Amino acid sequence: MKVSDFYYELPKELIAQHPYDKRDEARLMVLDKENKKIENKTFKDVIDYLNPGDCLVINNTKVIPARLYGKKDTGANVEFLLLKRIEGDTWEAMVRPGNKLKPGTIVYFGDKLLKATVLEVLEGGNRKVEFEYDGIFNEILDQIGMMPLPPYITEASREDNEKYQTVYAKYDGSAAAPTAGLHFTEELLEKIKAKGIKVANVTLHVGIGTFRPVKVENVEEHEMHSEHYYIKNEDAEKINLAKQNGKRIIAVGTTSCRVLESVADENGKVQEIEGDTSIFIYPGYKFKCIDSLITNFHLPESTLIMLVSSLAGKEFIMDAYNEAVKERYKFFSFGDAMIIL
Repeated sequence: MKVSDFYYELPKELIAQHPYDKRDEARLMVLDKENKKIENKTFKDVIDYLNPGDCLVINNTKVIPARLYGKKDTGANVEFLLLKRIEGDTWEAMVRPGNKLKPGTIVYFGDKLLKATVLEVLEGGNRKVEFEYDGIFNEILDQIGMMPLPPYITEASREDNEKYQTVYAKYDGSAAAPTAGLHFTEELLEKIKAKGIKVANVTLHVGIGTFRPVKVENVEEHEMHSEHYYIKNEDAEKINLAKQNGKRIIAVGTTSCRVLESVADENGKVQEIEGDTSIFIYPGYKFKCIDSLITNFHLPESTLIMLVSSLAGKEFIMDAYNEAVKERYKFFSFGDAMIIL
Protein backbone atom coordinates (compact mmCIF):
# COMPACT_ATOMS: atom_id res chain seq x y z
CA MET A 1 0.00 0.00 0.00
CA LYS A 2 1.50 3.31 -1.11
CA VAL A 3 1.31 6.67 0.63
CA SER A 4 0.31 8.24 -2.69
CA ASP A 5 -2.90 6.15 -2.61
CA PHE A 6 -4.13 8.63 0.03
CA TYR A 7 -3.50 11.82 -1.93
CA TYR A 8 -6.23 14.26 -2.94
CA GLU A 9 -6.14 17.76 -4.44
CA LEU A 10 -7.00 20.46 -1.91
CA PRO A 11 -7.33 24.12 -2.95
CA LYS A 12 -5.47 26.28 -0.45
CA GLU A 13 -8.52 28.49 0.19
CA LEU A 14 -10.37 25.52 1.72
CA ILE A 15 -7.91 25.29 4.63
CA ALA A 16 -9.81 26.88 7.52
CA GLN A 17 -7.86 29.79 9.04
CA HIS A 18 -10.37 30.68 11.76
CA PRO A 19 -12.79 28.71 13.95
CA TYR A 20 -16.54 29.02 13.58
CA ASP A 21 -18.16 31.74 15.72
CA LYS A 22 -20.58 29.07 16.96
CA ARG A 23 -18.77 25.77 17.29
CA ASP A 24 -21.71 23.50 16.48
CA GLU A 25 -22.65 25.38 13.29
CA ALA A 26 -19.77 23.88 11.35
CA ARG A 27 -20.83 21.61 8.51
CA LEU A 28 -21.13 17.86 9.03
CA MET A 29 -20.68 15.22 6.35
CA VAL A 30 -22.50 12.01 7.30
CA LEU A 31 -20.94 8.83 5.89
CA ASP A 32 -22.94 5.60 5.90
CA LYS A 33 -20.11 3.11 5.46
CA GLU A 34 -22.37 0.11 4.83
CA ASN A 35 -24.53 1.65 2.11
CA LYS A 36 -21.84 4.04 0.82
CA LYS A 37 -24.13 7.05 1.15
CA ILE A 38 -23.20 10.65 1.91
CA GLU A 39 -25.38 13.37 3.49
CA ASN A 40 -24.53 17.01 4.15
CA LYS A 41 -25.71 18.41 7.49
CA THR A 42 -24.80 20.90 10.23
CA PHE A 43 -22.73 19.67 13.18
CA LYS A 44 -25.49 20.14 15.75
CA ASP A 45 -27.50 17.57 13.74
CA VAL A 46 -25.03 14.93 15.00
CA ILE A 47 -27.45 14.21 17.86
CA ASP A 48 -29.89 12.74 15.30
CA TYR A 49 -27.37 10.00 14.52
CA LEU A 50 -26.77 9.01 18.17
CA ASN A 51 -29.10 6.56 19.91
CA PRO A 52 -29.98 6.08 23.59
CA GLY A 53 -27.49 3.70 25.18
CA ASP A 54 -24.70 4.55 22.72
CA CYS A 55 -21.45 5.71 24.30
CA LEU A 56 -19.72 8.85 23.00
CA VAL A 57 -16.01 8.83 23.94
CA ILE A 58 -14.24 12.19 24.19
CA ASN A 59 -10.58 13.07 24.78
CA ASN A 60 -10.38 15.54 27.66
CA THR A 61 -6.74 16.51 27.18
CA LYS A 62 -5.92 20.22 27.40
CA VAL A 63 -3.56 22.01 25.02
CA ILE A 64 -0.77 23.80 26.85
CA PRO A 65 0.81 27.05 25.53
CA ALA A 66 3.73 24.92 24.40
CA ARG A 67 5.44 27.31 21.96
CA LEU A 68 8.17 29.31 23.68
CA TYR A 69 10.36 32.07 22.25
CA GLY A 70 13.63 32.69 24.05
CA LYS A 71 17.27 33.71 23.76
CA LYS A 72 20.63 32.07 24.27
CA ASP A 73 23.34 33.78 26.32
CA THR A 74 24.68 35.11 23.02
CA GLY A 75 21.38 36.91 22.39
CA ALA A 76 20.46 34.60 19.49
CA ASN A 77 16.73 33.90 19.16
CA VAL A 78 15.49 30.37 19.86
CA GLU A 79 12.09 28.68 19.54
CA PHE A 80 10.97 25.65 21.58
CA LEU A 81 7.87 23.55 21.04
CA LEU A 82 7.23 21.33 24.07
CA LEU A 83 6.16 17.88 22.89
CA LYS A 84 5.86 15.83 26.06
CA ARG A 85 6.98 15.71 29.66
CA ILE A 86 9.55 12.95 30.15
CA GLU A 87 9.58 13.27 33.94
CA GLY A 88 9.51 16.11 36.45
CA ASP A 89 10.89 19.23 34.75
CA THR A 90 12.48 17.30 31.89
CA TRP A 91 10.74 17.57 28.51
CA GLU A 92 11.14 16.53 24.92
CA ALA A 93 11.09 19.63 22.72
CA MET A 94 11.31 20.47 19.05
CA VAL A 95 13.80 23.33 18.69
CA ARG A 96 14.85 25.95 16.16
CA PRO A 97 17.54 26.46 15.04
CA GLY A 98 18.35 22.83 15.79
CA ASN A 99 22.00 22.85 14.67
CA LYS A 100 22.84 25.60 17.20
CA LEU A 101 21.41 23.92 20.30
CA LYS A 102 24.00 21.40 21.41
CA PRO A 103 23.97 19.64 24.82
CA GLY A 104 24.91 22.10 27.55
CA THR A 105 23.30 25.10 25.79
CA ILE A 106 21.28 27.35 28.11
CA VAL A 107 18.21 29.24 26.90
CA TYR A 108 16.15 31.86 28.80
CA PHE A 109 12.48 32.62 28.24
CA GLY A 110 10.26 35.50 29.39
CA ASP A 111 12.83 37.82 31.00
CA LYS A 112 14.51 34.80 32.61
CA LEU A 113 11.29 33.52 34.21
CA LEU A 114 12.22 30.17 32.70
CA LYS A 115 15.68 28.68 32.15
CA ALA A 116 16.24 25.61 29.95
CA THR A 117 19.34 23.47 29.66
CA VAL A 118 19.72 21.20 26.64
CA LEU A 119 20.64 17.75 27.97
CA GLU A 120 20.86 15.64 24.82
CA VAL A 121 19.90 15.32 21.16
CA LEU A 122 17.13 12.75 20.67
CA GLU A 123 16.31 10.62 17.66
CA GLY A 124 14.78 12.77 14.93
CA GLY A 125 16.60 15.90 16.10
CA ASN A 126 14.39 16.83 19.06
CA ARG A 127 16.05 17.81 22.34
CA LYS A 128 15.77 16.56 25.89
CA VAL A 129 15.70 19.72 27.99
CA GLU A 130 15.48 20.48 31.70
CA PHE A 131 13.71 23.59 33.01
CA GLU A 132 14.47 25.67 36.11
CA TYR A 133 12.07 28.28 37.49
CA ASP A 134 10.52 29.79 40.61
CA GLY A 135 6.82 29.14 41.12
CA ILE A 136 4.44 26.85 39.21
CA PHE A 137 5.50 25.68 35.76
CA ASN A 138 2.04 25.74 34.15
CA GLU A 139 1.38 29.26 35.45
CA ILE A 140 4.65 30.44 33.88
CA LEU A 141 3.69 28.74 30.60
CA ASP A 142 0.33 30.52 30.69
CA GLN A 143 2.19 33.79 31.13
CA ILE A 144 4.89 33.46 28.46
CA GLY A 145 3.92 30.58 26.17
CA MET A 146 1.93 30.67 22.92
CA MET A 147 -0.74 28.22 21.76
CA PRO A 148 0.93 25.87 19.24
CA LEU A 149 -1.42 26.24 16.28
CA PRO A 150 -0.64 23.94 13.33
CA PRO A 151 1.67 25.33 10.62
CA TYR A 152 -1.13 25.54 8.02
CA ILE A 153 -3.01 28.10 10.15
CA THR A 154 -1.32 31.38 9.26
CA GLU A 155 -3.95 34.04 9.98
CA ALA A 156 -5.09 33.24 13.53
CA SER A 157 -5.85 35.96 16.11
CA ARG A 158 -5.45 35.74 19.88
CA GLU A 159 -9.20 35.02 20.09
CA ASP A 160 -8.73 32.11 17.67
CA ASN A 161 -5.95 30.78 19.91
CA GLU A 162 -8.38 30.67 22.82
CA LYS A 163 -10.84 28.64 20.74
CA TYR A 164 -8.17 26.02 20.00
CA GLN A 165 -9.40 24.11 23.04
CA THR A 166 -12.39 21.85 23.56
CA VAL A 167 -15.10 22.97 26.00
CA TYR A 168 -14.37 19.83 28.06
CA ALA A 169 -10.55 20.15 28.14
CA LYS A 170 -9.35 19.20 31.62
CA TYR A 171 -5.84 17.71 31.86
CA ASP A 172 -2.80 19.72 30.68
CA GLY A 173 -0.40 18.01 28.33
CA SER A 174 -1.14 18.34 24.60
CA ALA A 175 0.90 20.05 21.91
CA ALA A 176 -2.17 20.02 19.63
CA ALA A 177 -5.93 19.97 20.13
CA PRO A 178 -8.06 16.87 19.56
CA THR A 179 -9.80 18.89 16.86
CA ALA A 180 -12.95 16.80 16.26
CA GLY A 181 -14.00 17.83 19.77
CA LEU A 182 -13.78 21.55 18.93
CA HIS A 183 -17.28 21.35 17.41
CA PHE A 184 -19.06 20.47 20.65
CA THR A 185 -20.69 23.09 22.85
CA GLU A 186 -21.70 22.54 26.47
CA GLU A 187 -25.36 22.89 25.38
CA LEU A 188 -25.03 20.22 22.67
CA LEU A 189 -23.35 17.83 25.11
CA GLU A 190 -26.19 18.35 27.61
CA LYS A 191 -28.76 17.57 24.89
CA ILE A 192 -26.83 14.43 23.96
CA LYS A 193 -26.79 13.25 27.59
CA ALA A 194 -30.49 14.10 27.98
CA LYS A 195 -31.24 11.83 25.01
CA GLY A 196 -29.76 8.90 26.94
CA ILE A 197 -26.33 8.76 25.31
CA LYS A 198 -23.50 8.06 27.74
CA VAL A 199 -20.40 10.26 27.55
CA ALA A 200 -17.10 8.68 28.60
CA ASN A 201 -13.68 10.32 28.87
CA VAL A 202 -10.25 9.17 27.84
CA THR A 203 -7.08 11.26 27.95
CA LEU A 204 -4.44 11.17 25.23
CA HIS A 205 -1.89 13.97 25.19
CA VAL A 206 -1.55 14.78 21.50
CA GLY A 207 2.04 15.10 20.30
CA ILE A 208 3.36 16.95 17.29
CA GLY A 209 3.63 13.59 15.57
CA THR A 210 0.03 14.24 14.58
CA PHE A 211 1.41 16.69 11.98
CA ARG A 212 4.45 14.63 10.99
CA PRO A 213 4.40 13.72 7.29
CA VAL A 214 4.78 10.11 6.21
CA LYS A 215 8.21 10.02 4.57
CA VAL A 216 8.32 6.40 3.42
CA GLU A 217 6.86 5.09 0.16
CA ASN A 218 5.21 2.03 1.70
CA VAL A 219 2.60 2.76 4.36
CA GLU A 220 3.56 -0.32 6.41
CA GLU A 221 7.07 1.04 7.02
CA HIS A 222 5.94 4.23 8.79
CA GLU A 223 6.58 4.46 12.54
CA MET A 224 4.23 6.51 14.72
CA HIS A 225 5.36 8.91 17.43
CA SER A 226 4.48 7.67 20.95
CA GLU A 227 1.76 9.50 22.94
CA HIS A 228 0.74 9.17 26.58
CA TYR A 229 -2.82 8.14 27.54
CA TYR A 230 -4.96 7.05 30.44
CA ILE A 231 -8.50 5.89 31.02
CA LYS A 232 -10.29 5.79 34.39
CA ASN A 233 -12.38 2.93 35.71
CA GLU A 234 -15.69 4.87 35.70
CA ASP A 235 -15.21 5.62 31.99
CA ALA A 236 -14.14 2.07 31.15
CA GLU A 237 -17.34 0.83 32.81
CA LYS A 238 -19.52 3.10 30.64
CA ILE A 239 -17.84 1.83 27.48
CA ASN A 240 -18.07 -1.82 28.53
CA LEU A 241 -21.74 -1.50 29.50
CA ALA A 242 -22.62 -0.05 26.09
CA LYS A 243 -20.71 -2.90 24.41
CA GLN A 244 -22.43 -5.48 26.61
CA ASN A 245 -25.85 -4.05 25.69
CA GLY A 246 -25.11 -4.17 21.97
CA LYS A 247 -24.88 -0.37 21.67
CA ARG A 248 -22.34 1.60 19.65
CA ILE A 249 -19.05 3.12 20.77
CA ILE A 250 -18.63 6.43 18.95
CA ALA A 251 -15.13 7.90 19.24
CA VAL A 252 -14.82 11.67 19.03
CA GLY A 253 -11.61 12.11 17.10
CA THR A 254 -8.79 9.88 16.00
CA THR A 255 -7.09 10.38 19.38
CA SER A 256 -9.99 8.81 21.31
CA CYS A 257 -10.08 6.06 18.69
CA ARG A 258 -6.38 5.31 19.13
CA VAL A 259 -6.70 5.07 22.92
CA LEU A 260 -9.64 2.66 22.72
CA GLU A 261 -8.03 0.47 20.07
CA SER A 262 -4.76 0.44 22.07
CA VAL A 263 -6.34 -0.76 25.30
CA ALA A 264 -9.25 -2.96 24.13
CA ASP A 265 -9.05 -6.74 24.38
CA GLU A 266 -10.21 -9.03 21.56
CA ASN A 267 -13.83 -8.61 22.71
CA GLY A 268 -13.60 -4.82 22.66
CA LYS A 269 -13.60 -4.49 26.46
CA VAL A 270 -11.42 -1.84 28.11
CA GLN A 271 -10.08 -1.30 31.60
CA GLU A 272 -8.55 1.43 33.75
CA ILE A 273 -5.02 1.82 32.47
CA GLU A 274 -2.21 4.31 31.81
CA GLY A 275 0.50 3.96 29.21
CA ASP A 276 1.99 5.06 25.92
CA THR A 277 0.74 4.18 22.47
CA SER A 278 2.29 4.30 19.03
CA ILE A 279 -0.55 2.36 17.38
CA PHE A 280 -0.75 2.92 13.63
CA ILE A 281 -4.16 2.19 12.11
CA TYR A 282 -4.35 1.83 8.34
CA PRO A 283 -6.51 -0.20 5.91
CA GLY A 284 -6.55 -3.88 6.83
CA TYR A 285 -6.83 -3.09 10.55
CA LYS A 286 -9.69 -4.88 12.37
CA PHE A 287 -11.39 -2.59 14.88
CA LYS A 288 -11.97 -4.13 18.30
CA CYS A 289 -13.80 -1.40 20.19
CA ILE A 290 -15.16 1.51 18.16
CA ASP A 291 -18.14 1.33 15.80
CA SER A 292 -18.33 4.94 14.62
CA LEU A 293 -16.09 7.98 14.48
CA ILE A 294 -16.58 11.75 14.53
CA THR A 295 -13.59 13.44 12.95
CA ASN A 296 -12.35 16.40 10.91
CA PHE A 297 -10.99 16.37 7.36
CA HIS A 298 -7.31 15.45 7.39
CA LEU A 299 -4.20 16.26 5.38
CA PRO A 300 -3.53 14.34 2.16
CA GLU A 301 -1.23 11.33 2.67
CA SER A 302 -1.44 11.65 6.48
CA THR A 303 -1.71 8.82 9.00
CA LEU A 304 -5.11 10.22 9.99
CA ILE A 305 -6.65 9.86 6.52
CA MET A 306 -5.27 6.30 6.59
CA LEU A 307 -7.05 5.68 9.91
CA VAL A 308 -10.45 6.86 8.65
CA SER A 309 -9.92 4.85 5.46
CA SER A 310 -9.45 1.72 7.56
CA LEU A 311 -12.88 2.30 9.14
CA ALA A 312 -14.93 3.32 6.10
CA GLY A 313 -12.90 1.89 3.18
CA LYS A 314 -10.27 3.77 1.20
CA GLU A 315 -12.30 4.28 -1.98
CA PHE A 316 -15.33 5.55 -0.06
CA ILE A 317 -13.20 7.95 2.00
CA MET A 318 -11.38 9.31 -1.04
CA ASP A 319 -14.75 9.79 -2.79
CA ALA A 320 -16.04 11.61 0.32
CA TYR A 321 -12.98 13.88 0.44
CA ASN A 322 -13.36 14.76 -3.23
CA GLU A 323 -17.05 15.46 -2.60
CA ALA A 324 -16.07 17.71 0.33
CA VAL A 325 -13.74 19.68 -1.95
CA LYS A 326 -16.51 20.02 -4.53
CA GLU A 327 -19.00 21.13 -1.84
CA ARG A 328 -16.47 23.65 -0.47
CA TYR A 329 -16.18 22.17 2.99
CA LYS A 330 -13.49 23.69 5.21
CA PHE A 331 -10.53 21.43 6.03
CA PHE A 332 -8.19 20.65 8.94
CA SER A 333 -8.17 21.87 12.55
CA PHE A 334 -10.65 24.77 12.40
CA GLY A 335 -12.62 23.17 9.57
CA ASP A 336 -15.76 21.06 9.18
CA ALA A 337 -16.48 17.55 10.45
CA MET A 338 -17.65 14.14 9.37
CA ILE A 339 -19.29 11.26 11.18
CA ILE A 340 -18.66 7.73 9.93
CA LEU A 341 -21.58 5.47 10.82
